[in-house]
Amino acid sequence: MNFSEVISKAKECIGDKCHACPVCNGRACRNVMPGPGAKGVGDTAIRNYDKWQEIRINMDTLCQGKAVDTSLSLFGKKFKAPFFAGPVGAVTLHYSDKYNDVSYNEVLVKACAENGIAAFTGDGVDAGVMQAATKAIAANKGMAVPTVKPWNIDTIKEKMALVKESDAFAVAMDVDAAGLPFLKGMNPPAGPKSTAELKAIVEAAGRPFIVKGIMTVKGALKAKEAGADGIVVSNHGGRVLDQCPATAEVLPEIVEALKGSGVKILVDGGIRTGTDVFKALAMGADAVIIARPFVTAVYGGGEEGVKAYIDKITGELEDTMSMCGAFSLTEIDADMVRVP
Repeated sequence: MNFSEVISKAKECIGDKCHACPVCNGRACRNVMPGPGAKGVGDTAIRNYDKWQEIRINMDTLCQGKAVDTSLSLFGKKFKAPFFAGPVGAVTLHYSDKYNDVSYNEVLVKACAENGIAAFTGDGVDAGVMQAATKAIAANKGMAVPTVKPWNIDTIKEKMALVKESDAFAVAMDVDAAGLPFLKGMNPPAGPKSTAELKAIVEAAGRPFIVKGIMTVKGALKAKEAGADGIVVSNHGGRVLDQCPATAEVLPEIVEALKGSGVKILVDGGIRTGTDVFKALAMGADAVIIARPFVTAVYGGGEEGVKAYIDKITGELEDTMSMCGAFSLTEIDADMVRVP
């Protein structure tokens, strides 16, 4: 099963909000929420995709050819490739009832672990979303990253207890979810976190902690101050606020600000191919996250669909590395891309 076949199958069952587009660029689902689209008109999601396409590759095949190694080591674990499946919660609400959060996470977490990468799992108002995610992670020896939303502190403590039971190798918090409408009406309130609040959460996690939703140097430095082990340069897929810059636009300055700090830098938002993964690494990211195409993969082919997408992205990355003279991730550098 190849990914084109996966897309065809997904169109039959993914619901009426996502169109399982051959290129997931945010245009067909703009202003669709619930669904894969955005709270506003969706211009940030579209910009995320477009800005990666403006970056070009500097091909150089005058080098000694050898086998390409795409493997990545992160937080004491080794992965086949430097990309991860992104967190998605409440799939029945956003897509269709072919899957619920239990069955979706069972497929995604297992398929990613068996094919050499890891999934970030989602969270939601329904406590069952995190329960299902952490149960799937435990069943796969902790090889995934549960992503907790910026709830009030009591709710966070409940979620962290589930994370610890799962033995996940790392945990994330998507602070960029603070703009989601369903968080604003909570009592006690959920949403933005001060540096002091974030520090307390990091210390309570008891494992490598990743802050997802960093879009400025100031935010990156706050995450570092709070003790985060990693960040994700992310605007929540362009779903929570229009008129944001693309992640590709802010990545270089954040990389520069955290140079030598030891904080791992991941990036998401509009990354759709192995060539896009290469661009992000050349610009200084340690790894990337890809979310929506993995939903298509699960709906279109289950575990086989996830494998097809992982193989597609890995193959594209290998080819790009080979054509640029980089035969390991450490050999990828800024000279291999042309950034506008």
